[in-house]
Amino acid sequence: MTAEERTRDAAFQERMLDGVSRTFALTIPQLPAPLRPAIGNAYLLCRLADTIEDAASLDPDAKREHLQELVAALETPGAGDTFGARLAPAITDASDAERELVAGAERVFRVFRELPGEQRMPVQRCLAIMADGMARFAYHKSPAGLQDLPAFREYCYCVAGVVGEMLTDLFALQVPAIADDQDAMRRRAVAFGLGLQMTNILKDVWDDRQRGVCWLPRDVFNRHGCALDPDAAWHDSEAFQAGMRELTVMAHGHLREALRYTRGIPPRHRGIRRFCAWAIGMALYTLKAIHRRPGFTNAQQIKLSRARLRGVIVGCNLTVIDDRLLTAAFRWAANGLPAPPRHRSDPMASDEDTPWTRTR
Repeated sequence: MTAEERTRDAAFQERMLDGVSRTFALTIPQLPAPLRPAIGNAYLLCRLADTIEDAASLDPDAKREHLQELVAALETPGAGDTFGARLAPAITDASDAERELVAGAERVFRVFRELPGEQRMPVQRCLAIMADGMARFAYHKSPAGLQDLPAFREYCYCVAGVVGEMLTDLFALQVPAIADDQDAMRRRAVAFGLGLQMTNILKDVWDDRQRGVCWLPRDVFNRHGCALDPDAAWHDSEAFQAGMRELTVMAHGHLREALRYTRGIPPRHRGIRRFCAWAIGMALYTLKAIHRRPGFTNAQQIKLSRARLRGVIVGCNLTVIDDRLLTAAFRWAANGLPAPPRHRSDPMASDEDTPWTRTR
């Protein structure tokens, strides 16, 4: 590749980040410069996987095929053009930005291939696990939710926990303290990812339902007396609201581990701390809104206001310099959420544990 081609591909990546996720477009620039290209690229690759998973016109077999092509294209020059051309007709419900991303997929793959080898490995591992998990869950998703809590945890791991592991491996390349405690930090990173994904699933429950999908665990809601009948008005059910509150408490527990993760990053690495703290703060305030109003019927009803978002950013920026301040800010943001039970050291621990957290 020429220097001019690298510059154009980098500009495309930056523009796509702003188009498909304003949140990541804001947070990635907080990171040290050596990490920004890899983490921005990883996000866009994961977004391509999300676009395949969300394509309503694709059946599970077709989704598996496209997801496998996505992973294979990472190391095959030119394969991105074929991947994009094959996928484009199927994403009729995608946004304009997602369509542009798919059309320019080869440019994203070229940025990946230009990354240092030590950065490519965790990104490739993350995408492979995510794609495999999305392909498997495509056969199990339904408007009546996932089978049980272990399946719910496993899904959250596939689409978010593994991202935490990837970020930790990338951070460790820049921060010796993370490298020295990498195994423990990776476990906390899985909890971090689970907490964020659980929050997103709760927030988006009605948008997902309109698409005929539900990611909630049936056993939790059955225990409260709600069968997650696809035709029922769940929001009016006290049993459904009790299940939602239980899951907010569970997500709160995972976010406490996210705080421990952030405190494991030395305070002098303020950019990485801000990157983590902003995500925790936004998730905590979203969980509080859900816990206060579990019968909401539209994500707009619990969406953070611009003023709240600015407050989270300012508060995080002021407190990341000191662990005591950061902990106090977390407690302030979590005020009103019931305290979770004592959190397990392994966020995936259950009767049906996944082996993926045991591998590198």
